[in-house]
Amino acid sequence: MTVALRVIPCLDVDGGRVVKGVNFENLRDAGDPVELARRYDAEGADEVTFLDVSASSSGRDTTVEVVRRTAEEVFVPLTVGGGVRSTQDVDRLLRAGADKVGVNTAAIARPELIEEIAHRFGSQVLTISIDARRVTGDVRTESGYEVTTHGGKRGTGLDAVAWAARAAELGAGEVLLNSMDADGTEAGFDLEMIRDVRSAVRVPLVASGGAGTVEHFVDAARAGADAVLAASVFHFGQLTVRDVKDALRAAGVVVR
Repeated sequence: MTVALRVIPCLDVDGGRVVKGVNFENLRDAGDPVELARRYDAEGADEVTFLDVSASSSGRDTTVEVVRRTAEEVFVPLTVGGGVRSTQDVDRLLRAGADKVGVNTAAIARPELIEEIAHRFGSQVLTISIDARRVTGDVRTESGYEVTTHGGKRGTGLDAVAWAARAAELGAGEVLLNSMDADGTEAGFDLEMIRDVRSAVRVPLVASGGAGTVEHFVDAARAGADAVLAASVFHFGQLTVRDVKDALRAAGVVVR
């Protein structure tokens, strides 16, 4: 059976507002998360992802109240990430209305957290979020990609492909792969990175970073993504979820 590819708008939230920039820099306001989530639900989004982009770097928890208000307005699955450090954080977000929880920085610091979340709530609840960039300078990894944390501000020296595989083995039910080099550029997804991670994991793979045209989404699907995620092109009206799904269908990709 062919699994339908999912189209997922992403709400990068800072201080209760949706923001978007290029490579996580020069952020500009993109609107109210509740209003945007409602719009994407009406457009036919398969899921909505909510990322509190400064929660980890500022050492605070995800804004639960914004999550709760957003969850009340949408009828599609809601994935929430940013500042998740414990099973208690996961429990609080699920009770606020999240369907899945994304973990990045805390899992890198303590990989056992993946096992703990999967054991308590099930793998289907846990998305491992990986902000990866191509290595530069003195950094060397086998795959050529490095995992970053704190919104791409810190390198870890971890090989992104190896980390994706390990996270899946520990119990992550899904990998959200974001190219920090492509993020916000609208120049296209990093297809090579998608293919490399796809070859290393069997769990669903969500491609993120770089979408600018409907063709870019088709390319990501053909590279092996099970879902395609974007922010700017949706927030600022360049594309709609329907535009993307129409293009995918026309290219022979099964969508919902």
